[in-house]
Amino acid sequence: MNENVEKFIAEFAKSLHEETFVKMTLGNYKGQDEHLQKLLIRLITTRKGTRLFFLYRYDTRDTAKNHDFNESMSLLHDHLSNGFQSGHLFTTEHDWQLDVGKKGKSRLNVGKPTFRSKPSLEHDRTKKRYVNSQSFYLRALGITTDQGEVRDKQHDKWKQINRFVETLAYLVDKSALAGRKQLRIVDMGCGKGYLTFAAYDYFKNIHGFEVSMTGVDSRAELVGLCNDIARGAEFDGLEFVEGRIDEFELKDVDVLIALHACNTATDDAIFKGIKAGAELIVVAPCCHQELRPQMKAPEMLRDVLKHGIMAEDVAEMITDGIRALLLERSGYSTRIFEFVSTEHTPKNRMIVGTRTGKSTDVEPFVREIDAIKSFFGIGNQRLETLLSSLFNPD
Repeated sequence: MNENVEKFIAEFAKSLHEETFVKMTLGNYKGQDEHLQKLLIRLITTRKGTRLFFLYRYDTRDTAKNHDFNESMSLLHDHLSNGFQSGHLFTTEHDWQLDVGKKGKSRLNVGKPTFRSKPSLEHDRTKKRYVNSQSFYLRALGITTDQGEVRDKQHDKWKQINRFVETLAYLVDKSALAGRKQLRIVDMGCGKGYLTFAAYDYFKNIHGFEVSMTGVDSRAELVGLCNDIARGAEFDGLEFVEGRIDEFELKDVDVLIALHACNTATDDAIFKGIKAGAELIVVAPCCHQELRPQMKAPEMLRDVLKHGIMAEDVAEMITDGIRALLLERSGYSTRIFEFVSTEHTPKNRMIVGTRTGKSTDVEPFVREIDAIKSFFGIGNQRLETLLSSLFNPD
């Protein structure tokens, strides 16, 4: 290993010893893994002490691991010997830029520090906020910078996260769950887990519930990434599992969440929540594709619904309206509302079902749903079909 690389690693070790380290990035990867692109290294505080969080960025996924200082030094040697040809070390004293060229030639530049202070390594426990911008998981997911500032391209996501947690907190406080000490939450189709992490952090660390939360997604690479970040954040009651919504076995749950589940996956999630007796069912539907091909424009609306965009809007309205009616038929009070402005996300309609615990006369709902289906020529609706096994088990 050449002199500049050794000097770069020595400065890294020195910054850790003198507590001036801010972060490190390795890039320009030329190794054997064709998908690896970049490595980001930050400090975090865990129960075992201060650790270095390694976030590996691939072209289609991320992975994350925690390492102690000795492990980190060994890994850094390996990475700079076998693939990464550039490194940027940020400390509160200096910035160090390493470039390794062909035939082992290298260059090491030193400059004024970008950061004059170190980022916080702790989780904020203040009760004045729903989401704390200094939270580790937000940095790991790329929403905020090391200083807790929202990244330029992430402001819409930031607003969506805050609004979602605020809405969910209100719904829980107004439900039968408010007086409980424990909370069981399942987030179906959780994706990269932005909202899952935020909800867990709020209910566990701000609200004070004993939380058991599971995120479900079909993409193994996202499940692995989210589990790594959950461990890094010490979210012991949060886990992510690989699975499809329609196949996932849901048993004990207080709050069922399904945000932006595509097409009839929203129906599958609602059905799972009803079957499990969830106190709260919270969904934000996406991709209303089931009813549109079935719908026949009634004569009185023929010239209105001949326009594709109008037919799509009506199909979306009817789909979510039937879902709400089916929730009410199943013993839930319902609300449909816009939970975040369309300027931040077009997927902004939320359906909430709160279990009433009261017996329900199902016949009025059956008649209304049948009338709607008949009026628009609709043959089948996924949630209604799924619920038939509960209402008509024979």
